Amino acid sequence: MAFINRLREDIATIRERDPAARSTLEIVLAYPGLHAVIFYRISNALWRRGVPTLPRLISHLGRFLTGIEIHPGATIGRRFFIDHGMGVVIGETAIVGDDVTLYQGVTLGGTGKERGKRHPTLGNDIIVGVGAKVLGAIEIGDGARIGGGSVVLKDVPPHTTAVGVPARAVAWTDPHSGRTERKEHLPDPTRETLRVLADRIDELEQRLREMEAAHQQPNVPVSN
Repeated sequence: MAFINRLREDIATIRERDPAARSTLEIVLAYPGLHAVIFYRISNALWRRGVPTLPRLISHLGRFLTGIEIHPGATIGRRFFIDHGMGVVIGETAIVGDDVTLYQGVTLGGTGKERGKRHPTLGNDIIVGVGAKVLGAIEIGDGARIGGGSVVLKDVPPHTTAVGVPARAVAWTDPHSGRTERKEHLPDPTRETLRVLADRIDELEQRLREMEAAHQQPNVPVSN
């Protein structure tokens, strides 16, 4: 009964967060993110009961059918939503809170062959953008936002937006007022390119002036 209630909650979460979801039947039949979560819930229940091998086989089957890999040992909270989902990987010691959304290509992974807690811990109400990599035994605070393509190697404070490679905090959102404060300006590739070109032109002009000055100097006779 608890499994059915959790399934209903997962379906309702998809309808709430995905505007493309037309009906419950469509979600049940055509949403690999939901299918992956179902495989995870079954394999995790067996994993926690100490059943050998079978949880990994179920996880492997889920990966084959959905393109999403969730280790049965991971801990995942309620109302978890994987949008599209192809290429999502969640490691064994990852902990994911409630109301978390992951987009395709996200990795919650480790950084080496260390044992013990080696995967990230995500709080509640977190969004991780397309292709982001969150690596190591780090913590992502409640309400944080991880930009697409980012590589997160350090803790991210609550209600903070982190972007880049490696990721850095660029904004903080007040959870009460919803007001966002920018911590720094986001990088502008065009502006940076123009700055580099301007610096290069200044350098070339300086060299040209030095060459012209040297050319205009009178030749000094060399005494014997």
